[in-house]
Amino acid sequence: MNNNTIKIPVYLGLFLLLTGVSYFAFDKFLPVKSKSISSETTNTTASTKTTPGVINFTGPKTEMCPMNGQMFTKEEKNIWSQRRPLLVMIENHSDSRPQSGLQSADVVYEAVAEGGITRFMGVFYCNIVKGTPNQYDVGPVRSARTYYVDLASEYADYPLYNHVGGANCSGAENASTHYTGPCTTDKRAQALEQIASYGWNTDGTWGDMNQFSLGYKACRREPDRTGTEKATEHTMYCSTNELYNVAAQRGLTNVTAKTNSSWDKSFRPWSFKQADQASANTTAATISMDFWPGDTYYSVSWKYDKTTNTYARTNAGKPHIDFNTGAQITTKNIVVEYAKETRSVDEHLHNLYGVTGTGTGILFQNGEKTEITWSKANRLSRTIYKDSAGKEINFVPGQIWVEIIPIGSKVSYEGAVQS
Repeated sequence: MNNNTIKIPVYLGLFLLLTGVSYFAFDKFLPVKSKSISSETTNTTASTKTTPGVINFTGPKTEMCPMNGQMFTKEEKNIWSQRRPLLVMIENHSDSRPQSGLQSADVVYEAVAEGGITRFMGVFYCNIVKGTPNQYDVGPVRSARTYYVDLASEYADYPLYNHVGGANCSGAENASTHYTGPCTTDKRAQALEQIASYGWNTDGTWGDMNQFSLGYKACRREPDRTGTEKATEHTMYCSTNELYNVAAQRGLTNVTAKTNSSWDKSFRPWSFKQADQASANTTAATISMDFWPGDTYYSVSWKYDKTTNTYARTNAGKPHIDFNTGAQITTKNIVVEYAKETRSVDEHLHNLYGVTGTGTGILFQNGEKTEITWSKANRLSRTIYKDSAGKEINFVPGQIWVEIIPIGSKVSYEGAVQS
């Protein structure tokens, strides 16, 4: 046999072996070598990590977070004050649960994406600085929607908006010629075109964190993350640590380098003067709502715990768990915001929600229910919530959930806590 013929399979075997070793090393070790603010910051008040990836800060909590009103240490503030808010689209298809990172968000928005299936947008800023047990700590990440882009616009001059693609001007493709015909997406639903028009993917103001423009260290697919292999569309997870690294490389930290201006020059924090104390007269111990009537897979209920003064979330009749913590998701504040819904505006079944303008809603906190109104003058304006007397509401310091549901939808709530 020819010697060259013998060498070919040997070289091929060596090549495949080296490729496998390289991939394993890249997969397991490279993502940990993050040069983020949180991994480089050292201080004398942060204790030794008791959980991999999580820092326990033990100094006095003297600094208030502008997103959720909670108190943090100076060391934690030193981290978040070098950043800007990060907005992440997280899906809620039944196959995506349990999701990662919802409990670490300062604010969570929920609305229908399509077909009655809701989607979340988490606002990450203060709570995320302590880290999580998972390197890829948020997800599954899914696509952009125009009404979420309108909400994200409240959070910076150029917010960091993380998603996987989105509704865009796409046309029907001919199977034989591969010709893409006229645009079949309603212009009002074209999220990617909207993002481009705002300058979010322009050099110097590139806050758009579309996964298609990011490397493996920022986002990757993990099909068996939760122990059960999932379909591809439910497997994209991203690293908040690496997303912040990418933002810094693009000149977007607490300052927009291109304009030499602070991200929050026009940002308006909400008010957090409400006492974190259970009401003596509980009027809302259980809360339940359907985003679309009859779609029980996305029915939501919240149950009040007087001892912790929190609401625990149930989705489709089951406790809603955060995969990072392994615990049921809880919150201090729930805002129900009624918005005008326009269903299936094109053949892709895209929906629209009117999150600018004015409307009504309900606030749940401390075991009580309060009728409220909301207003958002334009895309860049902060959404302001007021009580029936026209006074801006105060949130309890802690996480806030904003449930955006169609006008006319029923929200049920019951009073006394069961002892």
